[in-house]
Amino acid sequence: MKIGVIIESFRKPFAEAVKAAAGIGADGVQMYANTQTVHAGMRPAEIRQVREILTDAGLEVSALCGDFGCDMYYTKDRAAIDTEKRIMEIAKELGTDIVTTHIGVVPEDAATPQYESMQTVCRELAEFADSVKGHFAVETGPEKAARLKSFLDSLDSRGVAVNFDPANLVMCAGDDPASAVRTLKDYVVHTHAKDGVMLRQTDTRRLYTPQFFGLEPDKWEECIKEVPLGEGGVNWPEYFKALREIGYDGYLTIEREVGEDPAKDIALAADFLRKFL
Repeated sequence: MKIGVIIESFRKPFAEAVKAAAGIGADGVQMYANTQTVHAGMRPAEIRQVREILTDAGLEVSALCGDFGCDMYYTKDRAAIDTEKRIMEIAKELGTDIVTTHIGVVPEDAATPQYESMQTVCRELAEFADSVKGHFAVETGPEKAARLKSFLDSLDSRGVAVNFDPANLVMCAGDDPASAVRTLKDYVVHTHAKDGVMLRQTDTRRLYTPQFFGLEPDKWEECIKEVPLGEGGVNWPEYFKALREIGYDGYLTIEREVGEDPAKDIALAADFLRKFL
């Protein structure tokens, strides 16, 4: 397994963040695909420039984050779907097969308009990803692993796969990461290294997509809390044991969305992960 970091977690300009990632000994980086540096309108020269900066730093791209909100999965927004496909093409040009995203909350009842819409959009993206030998990787957390697996199975494709975030499962769905790894073993192509705790249980639709289910929104900060690796609800020894059992050998990409000194937190997270590698 390799250590990555979401470049935006450093909260620095791109070139400085690349140096910081190399400085902690990361193998690669994940980048958001809606920034001044990486975006759907990138020209070939811009793509080459990004690749050169990363190559000079000894880094590769673990994945792009093509997360533009969950609306497209419920509204079948054609422009958003086409943008997502373009991000996959850019990802391939940057040297990765993976674009991570959130798709919202998979309903318990498959016989609902929301489920049908999500299935239609994801099937189209899966077919496109298959055509270019890539993966749109759905991030775990909005629902438990068993429900996500059932949804993915219905697509009959690996084009839509899983970006496994153990903290989201703990904080939001209240699921066990090690068991979830075994459940989703056929789909895991990328992971986020993050930890957290659930402060208060809630219907995750109130966090991710309340407007599409006619619900009042809940406040994230009252329900979940991200914490440094090893200080939350993720059982890391069991989690790594499960990853090895399924033969996962990809990226553990550090994501740090809070904290006053992200560079320090990321360096400590990398050291923490190396204890298990």
